[in-house]
Amino acid sequence: MQLSVIILNYDVRYFLEQCVASVQEALSNIDGEIIVVDNNSQDDSCEMIETRFPNVKLIVNKENFGFPKGNNIGVAQAKGDYICILNPDTVVAEDTFEKILSFAENQENLGIVGCKLIDGSGNFLPESKRGIPTPFVALTKIFGIYKFFPNWQIFNRYYAQHLSENETGKVDILVGAFMIMKLNLYNEIDGFDENCFMYSDDIDLSYMALKKGKSNYYFHETSVIHYKGESTVKDGLYMKRFREAMQFFYKKHYKSSPFFEFLMKMGALFFALIKKNQGNIKPIEVDNYILISEDENLKCKLAKQLNKKIIWETKLVSNALFSQRNKSKTQTEILIDNNSFSFKSIISFLESHKNQGFTFKIIPKNALFMIGSNNSNDKGIVVKID
Repeated sequence: MQLSVIILNYDVRYFLEQCVASVQEALSNIDGEIIVVDNNSQDDSCEMIETRFPNVKLIVNKENFGFPKGNNIGVAQAKGDYICILNPDTVVAEDTFEKILSFAENQENLGIVGCKLIDGSGNFLPESKRGIPTPFVALTKIFGIYKFFPNWQIFNRYYAQHLSENETGKVDILVGAFMIMKLNLYNEIDGFDENCFMYSDDIDLSYMALKKGKSNYYFHETSVIHYKGESTVKDGLYMKRFREAMQFFYKKHYKSSPFFEFLMKMGALFFALIKKNQGNIKPIEVDNYILISEDENLKCKLAKQLNKKIIWETKLVSNALFSQRNKSKTQTEILIDNNSFSFKSIISFLESHKNQGFTFKIIPKNALFMIGSNNSNDKGIVVKID
């Protein structure tokens, strides 16, 4: 078997359904398997997997073991030469795995490969590629110094800005939302360190691959949606675990002075408070809807449910047309039917229409809901279709 995709889920049933649907499409030409590990979800995630995706291997944990242990449990069942660690709030393109596996096969001393991640509004997520968070690099990130000196390389190592978002190359650290690596390397470095509940586990795994003499890569030729805000509620528990994660990584890999530990603690608290405030997003009131679908019956159904006129398009139309329609100050949301268009074309559409004042939702194939998020801090929105 070539690839095992491990998806660790906790209480994101609808995002999980869309994710698994996209992965199934992406594995259609690959000898692969999907392993969903559920960390004691209280929603109907497990029932949904059993009903809609009976060929998926489902592992049901009786408690929330956290990100590292949950993924280690899934990888222990993997049969592929390669594994992909994948968040449930992601959407992959139909050719994502084919492209990355082809790239991986041509690299020597391969470590971990990541790809371009975008949020639900089509914007690039800079954490797709990162540098080693040495004490100095971490402080430039936590206190936002890199924002004040955007052209100074010494202050811009955290987000590996020696590479642009549209350039493939070696990087140090990749994000746990999407990682591909060989199974034997994962086992050689003992997988995710279970002493960390979450947040610095991907940094640690990437760093351990580097310590083995391997090269990690950012691959820009495929884009994956990562809704991101859905993964973590920014509450007091988030702040506590973020500080613990920072302390975990530095205690494991660096010797630091009490003064540095104090700075890190204050910086982590400051950063976590910012993230908590970013999570408090006011909902956006939608004035107009554009449905892109080949199904006229869907247009009629949504118009009745939303109680608003729906502009209906049967093709992914041009920037010029959308710009003309969005000149007013009203808020327009674009609904894209996956029954009519591939995930790859939808992802490309989001990237092409980012920052044009639209919000987006996807209607997954054979699903009775539409789903999306308005930015990388938005927890995510699910609307059931009656």
